[in-house]
Amino acid sequence: MNANEKKMLMAAACKIRMGVIEGTHSAKAGHPGGSLSASDLFAYLYFKEMNVDPANPKWEDRDRFVLSKGHTAPGLYAALAHKGFFPVEELVTLRHVGSRLQGHPNMNETPGVDMSTGSLGQGISAACGMALAAKYQGKSSRVYTLLGDGEIQEGQVWEAFMFAHHYKLDNLCVIIDNNGLQIDGPVSDVMSPYPIPEKLRAFGFEVVEIDGHDFDQMEAAFAKARQTKGVPFAIVMTTVKGKGVSFMENQVGWHGKAPNDEQCETALAELRAQLAEVEAM
Repeated sequence: MNANEKKMLMAAACKIRMGVIEGTHSAKAGHPGGSLSASDLFAYLYFKEMNVDPANPKWEDRDRFVLSKGHTAPGLYAALAHKGFFPVEELVTLRHVGSRLQGHPNMNETPGVDMSTGSLGQGISAACGMALAAKYQGKSSRVYTLLGDGEIQEGQVWEAFMFAHHYKLDNLCVIIDNNGLQIDGPVSDVMSPYPIPEKLRAFGFEVVEIDGHDFDQMEAAFAKARQTKGVPFAIVMTTVKGKGVSFMENQVGWHGKAPNDEQCETALAELRAQLAEVEAM
């Protein structure tokens, strides 16, 4: 990845994180922690990896993205807004009555949202269906889905993984955000899913492990995903919950809590400084 491309992605991730903070602050509700841990991924998917057209959100041959951990909608919305699916100014309407940006993604209301999600464990099943349909239709489009590490405690997830291997869904890329924390505490204490890569391999997946905040590692992983044939592909990315906002990082309390006025300004000041540093590179 060249320096200009990396700079663009880093700037996009900073702006997505700012959108997360502004949206959840305005809503006085929402899930900043997991949105921030996945912000680099959202930037990579929408600004480099996926074949989508903001001017034609329902384009039949587009790639699809399913946010299986639907509560981290603030991060997805910020990515979609900065990609041009709707005005960035709408981010502060998060969870407001009449807004297109509800607490969980709604494919019938929000441009760029491919699947309504929120009930954990179900998004991956929808993604499998999309991937199988694309194969039946002879389309080259790919399907990407993001799951939380707490979410994979759900049994339906593993049924979907079994389905993906059975139908040889090599156009499906499963991404697991392993930030180590869920609403009730560390995932290893609540119901350990570890070792995640070994379990995925046992279900027939090709698997890579990456630092979910490293764009070079993302580039290599997604390139390998596109090259893999005959089996589904999974990326297990280690991330920091609350990444980018110092007082939120690795703090389970920020799973589903909005920043107050002072916290919002402190967080935005940190992110503005990070963005200025990136832009000066």
